[in-house]
Amino acid sequence: MILEARDIRKLYGAYVALDGVSLSIQEGEFVSIIGPNGAGKSTLINVLTGVLQPSAGSVRFKGKDIGGIGTVALTRLGMARSFQLVQIFPELTVLETLQAAVVSRLGRGARIFASLAGDGQVQADALDVAGLFNLSDKAHALARELPQGDKKLLDVASAFALRPEIILLDEPTSGVSTADKHAIMEILVGAAKRIGLRAIIQVEHDMDIVFGYSDRIIALHQGKVLADATPAEIEADARVVDMVVGRRRR
Repeated sequence: MILEARDIRKLYGAYVALDGVSLSIQEGEFVSIIGPNGAGKSTLINVLTGVLQPSAGSVRFKGKDIGGIGTVALTRLGMARSFQLVQIFPELTVLETLQAAVVSRLGRGARIFASLAGDGQVQADALDVAGLFNLSDKAHALARELPQGDKKLLDVASAFALRPEIILLDEPTSGVSTADKHAIMEILVGAAKRIGLRAIIQVEHDMDIVFGYSDRIIALHQGKVLADATPAEIEADARVVDMVVGRRRR
């Protein structure tokens, strides 16, 4: 088991955002977290990634308690996160954006611009990640000038450049066309296999993506785990379909 949450509760005053949530992530799994707005997905992600300290319960990554540890410390332990809103630096090129992530991983942040300009290892690692995500031919393009699909790829690639063991993706295909969604997922899954990523967790609203790529789906509803099962089992559960999934197009 790589990541485990036990009986997580998160309170905001009197409001209960998470109420006894437990989950575990195993080696090699691709797990999707789904649920309607207000189900607690964002709060759960922030707890799992050490941004928030749970009000009760525990989160353990590789056997270590990571509650409230923060994203920088968690990255050093081997977990990275990409965001729903693309977190790129608009005035940097694709290569410079990836180099910045590599510099962070190597602990050279104090001299980031010198590292970007002249560090051979940084450049080689960044080019390697650009190749994994089909961005090599756009290495010198400004991030702000990329099509939305490539911006999403760059955001995910930046997280991969940290060389995590586990990655958490927040809406990795939001804001892009249906054709681009599947292209992004295929590139992402292929890159994960090539770097030996141990597990992927994603929060995703697009049910075609969820059911097409997940080994397991965790459905949240009103701050609780409504279901934790395979895609086939989720789809066969009328209650979960009605409350969370909705009817998918065939």
